[in-house]
Amino acid sequence: MPTATGHTTAIRASRVIGTAVYNTSGDKIGEVEDVILDKTSDTIKFAVVGFGGFLGVGEKYHAVPWASLNYEDNQGGYIVPFTKEQLETAPQDTIHELTKDDGERARTTAMTHYGLR
Repeated sequence: MPTATGHTTAIRASRVIGTAVYNTSGDKIGEVEDVILDKTSDTIKFAVVGFGGFLGVGEKYHAVPWASLNYEDNQGGYIVPFTKEQLETAPQDTIHELTKDDGERARTTAMTHYGLR
């Protein structure tokens, strides 16, 4: 079954990890490093997007609400509807810290930061 943007509602995690993420201006801002799942509710809590750095050194990791990632075929990656300022000031941490406490703190903080419910 397709989503509102015409994509399927099911996707393999292996196809998501490593996919580029762009802002609405078309600038590459990072890539999906991981996907955090909530196994008790069968939902995705958030995507971990890596920003900056080189070969993993100096990279910053952000929890990005899964529903905010929209795949664009012509871009070959996900587009997020956030401003450059929102992305630059987004809460960041290590992947380990983002997933502590079942990732709920990271998810809630990201939702609040991006003004989402």
